[in-house]
Amino acid sequence: MSGHNAQEGTRAEFDLGDVDQLSLLGPKDVNLRFLEKHFGVRIAVRGDRLRMDGEAPAVAELQGVLAGLVERVRRGQFIDRVTLDYVCARQGRSDPGESVGGTDGQVLMPGSGQRGSIRVRTPGQQVYIDAIRAYDVVFGVGPAGTGKTFLAVVMAMDYLKRQLVDRIILVRPAVEAGEQLGFLPGDLQEKINPYLRPLFDSLADIISAGRIAKLMSTGVIEASPLAYMRGRTLNNAFVILDEAQNTTIGQMKMFLTRLGFHSKAVVTGDITQVDLADREQSGLVYVREILQHTPGVGFVDLDGSDIVRHPLVQRIVEAFDAPPQSKESS
Repeated sequence: MSGHNAQEGTRAEFDLGDVDQLSLLGPKDVNLRFLEKHFGVRIAVRGDRLRMDGEAPAVAELQGVLAGLVERVRRGQFIDRVTLDYVCARQGRSDPGESVGGTDGQVLMPGSGQRGSIRVRTPGQQVYIDAIRAYDVVFGVGPAGTGKTFLAVVMAMDYLKRQLVDRIILVRPAVEAGEQLGFLPGDLQEKINPYLRPLFDSLADIISAGRIAKLMSTGVIEASPLAYMRGRTLNNAFVILDEAQNTTIGQMKMFLTRLGFHSKAVVTGDITQVDLADREQSGLVYVREILQHTPGVGFVDLDGSDIVRHPLVQRIVEAFDAPPQSKESS
């Protein structure tokens, strides 16, 4: 980067020589137009050089934002409107996790009616939200009550509202303590519903039952067992795989390779609650070994300090994690 004082402010240049310009600038340079309007700076790209003209403080702030966006592109991310809004809002501020706590965290969704605003409640949750914005595939791993699924659904609705995706797909493996769909009573939908109920519950905390029904009837929101994903390509979608500790290695590979263009996947699970047969290795455990350092993929670990359910839940999780105490013989 270089800069010099001009008669009408400051001119600076940014080197894009090793950057995927489509991922950074967006289709038809839509991201540049947003940045121009946001910072009040004229921007032009000639070859591998991006030139900025404007008032010195705005140019300097834009340079910082561009540096952050370029780093995300180098990690494999395609910059979208949500990322732009977030990076611009965070520019010049301290680490987002430092002051998160109680109800003072970042607002993810404003309140409406009797529902209050949905906020980040812990530093770990903020890291999780940042990862969802920063990576196209995110693994959120942690115990019950940490908000893994709920926050993923909130972000999916945010992406849908901003028209960054056309649909939301909610997926779960149909494995519960050894049960199989064929042994459950009822027709196919009745067999499936118990497995998808937690995802519906997360949706119900965000939007009304009537709107959920409408979005599902039009295919904007789809809920399905993991087995039904085979053979599909999911474009322009926000896909959530819940309870991923109960996927086999083959199922995890199948799911991850469904991801199409302009899509995002969030995979959640608790590796301490695997219901697979003893001979089968969890796909969620295995995938970390092979994708830990893959560009575009993020892993976030949540723990007991991120539990936001009843206080007793945190104590229960800690008790199960602690080594059993031997009883003294009488």
